[in-house]
Amino acid sequence: MDDVAQRLVAVEARLDRLEGLLLEINRKLEVPTSEPAPEVVEGLKHWVTDFVALRLQQLVPETCEHPPEVNATDGPYLEGTAVCCTDDVVHRVKRIPIPFVRQMVIQKVADAARRDGVSRVDVPFFEQAATF
Repeated sequence: MDDVAQRLVAVEARLDRLEGLLLEINRKLEVPTSEPAPEVVEGLKHWVTDFVALRLQQLVPETCEHPPEVNATDGPYLEGTAVCCTDDVVHRVKRIPIPFVRQMVIQKVADAARRDGVSRVDVPFFEQAATF
């Protein structure tokens, strides 16, 4: 009988300890959480704004205008542009595995060709213009 009484006392002690832990957890849950500091909120807003702006620049073209129709017999063109290029340039562009990177390179080379008045983009011009 002594053994049972000792076990009962041990179980009651454990239950008291568990009850104390549960009360402490309940007190912590009832305490209202404090608002983050204003500079933290502003920092997060700034980061999100910069991230969204970067993604929009990558995903949305600057203009919705389509390039003018070109004569297919003039030779290959940089994809989505009216800029003539060689077959080697077309092959190099197709080897760029990430689509949005490929589009960025095409746009950069096309802009450089227009700016420099290049009538047909060859490999040396492509390599020079495609560097970031």
